[in-house]
Amino acid sequence: MVRLRILTTNDWPLWREARLAALTEAPHAFKSRLADWDRGGEERWRARLETPGTYNVVASLNGRTAGMASGVPGEGGVCELRSVWVGPGARGLGVGNRLIAAVETWARRSGATTLKLAVIPGNESAVALYRRNGFVLTDERGDLLPDGVTTERVMAKPLRPAEGRSTGGT
Repeated sequence: MVRLRILTTNDWPLWREARLAALTEAPHAFKSRLADWDRGGEERWRARLETPGTYNVVASLNGRTAGMASGVPGEGGVCELRSVWVGPGARGLGVGNRLIAAVETWARRSGATTLKLAVIPGNESAVALYRRNGFVLTDERGDLLPDGVTTERVMAKPLRPAEGRSTGGT
């Protein structure tokens, strides 16, 4: 059974476990590197979870960490989906869909009208997951990667307002 847990700063050991597993298992999928995160103490991990307005969630499957995702607030009605990872033993079981849905719900409740993400070129399994969840590739250029040439691919999904939330219309 898949369970989602929204993290607080006191959950930093769980976040560290998931993040280090993601960077170890799928280094090709992230701009950050394991060497950037495998050192540093509790303060560094807590600080990541204390970023104002963020939403961090970890999935577990049969009591074991199975995936993670984050939502980051932006400007102009845009929130960002980041740090999505599903462990190899949980792939194909809907864990990625559940994580994305949780961040989408958070973004809608935050008043966002668009959810964006950046994906590393060549990570076609991630692109397929995002497409299945309603994201489309945009013409926007993402951040420059460490090779100094390649940029991330940006995908976006328009969001309908959360139920019960006013859209400002009359």
